[in-house]
Amino acid sequence: MIAVLLQNGRVAFADKVENYTEVVLENGRYAYSTEFDPITSSLAPLSYKTNVFCSGGTFLADGRVLSVGGNGPLKWMDPTVDDGFRGIRYLERRFDDDNFDGTPWEEPGHQLSTGRWYPTVQTLSDGRVFVVSGSLNGDDPSVMQNNNPTYELLDKNGFPSGNSVELSILDKNQPYYMYPFLHLLNDGTVFIFVSRSAEVFDVDAGVTVKTLPDLPGDYRTYPNTGGSVLLPLRSANGWEPEIIICGGGAFQDIDSPSDPTCGRIRPLSEEPRWELEAMPGGRIMSEGILLPDGTVIWINGCRNGAQGYGIAENPIYNPWIYRPQAPPKKRWAIGGTSEVPRMYHSVALLLLDGTVLVAGSNPVEQPLLVTNPNDPMLAFPTEFRVEIYTPHYFMDGKADRRPRKIVISSRYLEPDGNFDITFHNRRPARKLSIVLYHGGFVTHSVHMGHRMLYLDHQGWKSWRKKQKVSVKMPPTSSVVPPGPYVIYIVVDGIPGEGQFVMVA
Repeated sequence: MIAVLLQNGRVAFADKVENYTEVVLENGRYAYSTEFDPITSSLAPLSYKTNVFCSGGTFLADGRVLSVGGNGPLKWMDPTVDDGFRGIRYLERRFDDDNFDGTPWEEPGHQLSTGRWYPTVQTLSDGRVFVVSGSLNGDDPSVMQNNNPTYELLDKNGFPSGNSVELSILDKNQPYYMYPFLHLLNDGTVFIFVSRSAEVFDVDAGVTVKTLPDLPGDYRTYPNTGGSVLLPLRSANGWEPEIIICGGGAFQDIDSPSDPTCGRIRPLSEEPRWELEAMPGGRIMSEGILLPDGTVIWINGCRNGAQGYGIAENPIYNPWIYRPQAPPKKRWAIGGTSEVPRMYHSVALLLLDGTVLVAGSNPVEQPLLVTNPNDPMLAFPTEFRVEIYTPHYFMDGKADRRPRKIVISSRYLEPDGNFDITFHNRRPARKLSIVLYHGGFVTHSVHMGHRMLYLDHQGWKSWRKKQKVSVKMPPTSSVVPPGPYVIYIVVDGIPGEGQFVMVA
């Protein structure tokens, strides 16, 4: 499953061509993509022309959702959906124009230079799109002829602009080369991680500028994906990037143990090295999501197995909360529990109100409604329920202390620019944070483009109820690449309702 938070505050889901869904299109065919309103729980069906399943994606500089690659056609099941391996799709929503609400995916016919099943995508500082990895056909990755260990670039409009180019870190890590972790760094280079290997890559020059140490432990990417998060950026340390990668597994089978460790690294430091720490336990297929208070929630997934149909068990129902700034032995906490197993093809993302939407789990080739716990292939159903997780910062009456009446002077921002925010907060108050947040394109436990920044500000008076602060944007597009973001006002760790802005 794929999930993205749209500028209208709704969530777009997209999944594979199937023989059953709970929503239908006007033509009577099942809908494989929907627009979900978390406030009303209403669903609008969205159509697509090419199979979006197993694609990668990002947000373009103009705010549109971009999906690239995908799966092959299943014409015997739905003759209206074509081959998606080279597909390029666009979905437009705007925070200031509701005429786009409910409109389908646009597919004018542009194609990638080569097929890509399980690619990862990152928007660059100039708005171009870096498309990395994937399979040519979705077949056995141990057969090298099926694989596509290359990258290609799209222009800032999401149009093709060149051929596929071999990427050595992918080539040498086959068959563990798909859905790599990518993070744009503050000098414009890109951190690439796949399997256990990591490097810093200069996209303009097409060269590796720094080979990083291998991360100890098991495999960390597909089919044993753990999770990767670029920790919050701030001016106090020059916007220096630090990345944490957690979990993983040993092999693609139901008996595979999960890795109970995390590694943190500053890839642009003079002597980068991995700092290891223990999680509360092993975990695979987990969603690592930044929260506005600076913590990271790890949610969904399981203890044993791998990504694939019917090859995972022992779901983990507890979210784990990670505090990056706390002393090492005080960083982890258990954050509640669910009753819904979220296995392969689950998703989670932060909503505008500061809660976390959790959905999906479809570890079967076609929808399964009746389970058999004695058969691994039938043990977990296709999950149609959506949950809302309420984080710690809203518990015990804290939600009543949220900042309110938030007004942003301009919702169209530029790097190195300034803007004002007015709001009301409950007194007494101690600390204000202005957070610029990008949730990214979420699929297969990879949150493509996910990013959070603390913005510098002046004018905060802790004793005032009515506040007006002047906010400074980060200096360059390498720190804050163009596209849609959400601004959260966070007072004493409690976020107000987020508002979308566009960064040029």
